[in-house]
Amino acid sequence: MGSELFFPEIGDHKRAQAARQVCAGCKVRENCLADALATGTQHGVWGGLSVRERRRLRARSSTPTAA
Repeated sequence: MGSELFFPEIGDHKRAQAARQVCAGCKVRENCLADALATGTQHGVWGGLSVRERRRLRARSSTPTAA
């Protein structure tokens, strides 16, 4: 498996889904996602999430909750 699997072209949902399946069984998935979130990586599937999904996760994480 080459690294290109984790960097699908925009709209290549089939390849992105294949990358997510690999991530689902990976021992370092959480670390991979944490690294991508910490560094603001803007390309590829990391920790099972796409760029768009990571943006949403960051937005939710930075939104203050009501007390």
